[in-house]
Amino acid sequence: MITPAPDRAVVLGASAGAVQALSRLLPALPRDYPLPVLVVVHVPPQRRNVLAELFAAKCRLAVREPDDKEPIAPGTILFAPPDYHMLVEADRTVSLSVEGPVQFSRPSIDVLFETAADAYGTGLTAAVLTGANHDGAEGLRAVAEAGGTALVEDPASAAYPVMPLAALALVPSAKILPLEALARRLLDAAG
Repeated sequence: MITPAPDRAVVLGASAGAVQALSRLLPALPRDYPLPVLVVVHVPPQRRNVLAELFAAKCRLAVREPDDKEPIAPGTILFAPPDYHMLVEADRTVSLSVEGPVQFSRPSIDVLFETAADAYGTGLTAAVLTGANHDGAEGLRAVAEAGGTALVEDPASAAYPVMPLAALALVPSAKILPLEALARRLLDAAG
C-alpha cells in the first residue's frame, strides 16, 4: 500500500545515454515507493517512443506517458511524450505543451524542472543525468533556488558528461553522485 507524499516529488532529466542510466535508477525503486517520478528524455519527435513500454517491463512501479491535465499520482513514473513539454501545474497535475523547443529540445528538462520547482518547492528532488547538451542546467538552478534537492550524475562516470557539467556550472552546490548512490538518494527522498 502506497502512502502518498503529496508535498514531494522526483524529477529526472537525461539525454544521450539515458536508457542505460535510467535502467540503473528506476528498477531500484520498490513497489511501495510513495513519490511520483517525472522523467524527461530527449527523444526525436518523428520516432515512436518506447521508453514507457521498456521501463514498464523493468520497474515495479506503474510507468506510462501522462495525459494532459492528469493528476500526478504517488508511486508512478511518468515519461514526457515525444514532442511535448511536460509541465507540473500548481494543483499537481501534468500539463502538456507544444510551445517552442527550449535548448533545442521538446520535451525540455528545464521546463519540467522549473515548473516542478514552483509546484513542490523544498519537497522536490531533481537529478540531471547523462547528456550531450545544456538542457537541465537552468531547471536545476530553479530547483536549488526553491530549496529543493539538486543532484547531478557524476560527470566522471556519466556516458555523456556535457549535461552534468553544465548543471554543475550553474549549480555548484549540487550533490555529485554516481548512479548507485543516486539510486539510494532517490530512496532516501521518500523518507
